[in-house]
Amino acid sequence: MIQFRIQPDSEIPASNQLFNQIRFAIASRQYPPGYKLPSTRALAMQTGLHRNTISKVYRQLEEDGFVESLAGSGIYVRAQGHEGGSRLQSPILKEHPKAYKVVQHALDELLSQGCSLNQAREMFLAEMDWRLRCSARVLVAVPETDIGAGQLMVYELEESLQIPIQLVSMEDLSTVLDQTPSGTVVTSRYFIADAEAIAAPKAVRVIPLDIYDYAKEFEMVKGLSRDSCIGMVSLSPGILRAAEVILHGMRGDELLVMTSQPKDAYKLQAIVKRAQMIFCSDQPSFSATQVAVQTCVDDLIRLPKLVRAGNYIGTKSINLLKRELGLG
Repeated sequence: MIQFRIQPDSEIPASNQLFNQIRFAIASRQYPPGYKLPSTRALAMQTGLHRNTISKVYRQLEEDGFVESLAGSGIYVRAQGHEGGSRLQSPILKEHPKAYKVVQHALDELLSQGCSLNQAREMFLAEMDWRLRCSARVLVAVPETDIGAGQLMVYELEESLQIPIQLVSMEDLSTVLDQTPSGTVVTSRYFIADAEAIAAPKAVRVIPLDIYDYAKEFEMVKGLSRDSCIGMVSLSPGILRAAEVILHGMRGDELLVMTSQPKDAYKLQAIVKRAQMIFCSDQPSFSATQVAVQTCVDDLIRLPKLVRAGNYIGTKSINLLKRELGLG
């Protein structure tokens, strides 16, 4: 079980600390869809929080669309968008005998339910036509307040998929979808509930993206000596806010955490001069931090250690999109 840490003397309410840590576990797929969350009793024993507080956190997670409660069973991470749906990747069945067996099984199942061959054909053609139309336009949707997260996703998706991706703010998504007959909306699990609510009446599909879990970086943080200073640089203000909460949960007031976006030259130089280690969540942030180090090099007693984190989007999500979009 993931170990959640609560700092009782923090200015951040304990319920907020736990909520953010569980939400990160879901967004980074440490808690994948279908995963059963710990019981309130087990989590109370681990964190020292009252079970009522944990129940309140679970209710908030359910209201925000991250989990669902099954009566008499427990709380489970909710599957979101169209993840995990079945896929036929090629019509050339003779070259793909395993795919041919899948088609046969699906057709047999439809016939056993009373569908005619013509009805089954129409269902297959309608589904394939819809998916092809959805694949023709891919949009990344994020809140305007965290447009940097969207820029990260667009950069990585275009690099991996080799197709154009459109960045849309969540506030403008409904208007944009009104102007297109179909499409695919992708976003982080942090924002999936909002995207699904907007896209529900539209002819589009919504696919959640898993984010990098930062496990390697968290291990590095554990090894830092007390009173060290950590710098965090990212295009996404949301990543910076989440990192502050999580790092505080890990080390409390033992470490000083300084954050900046790459465009804020003043904050960036302050981090370079003070921090022993600087984590950069993306290549633009890493490049900007390198420039800041070179600018301040004459004023530095020792150079900070720069760490470039892994890609923001998890590899499994990239592969899922490739399959859904018919790219491989």
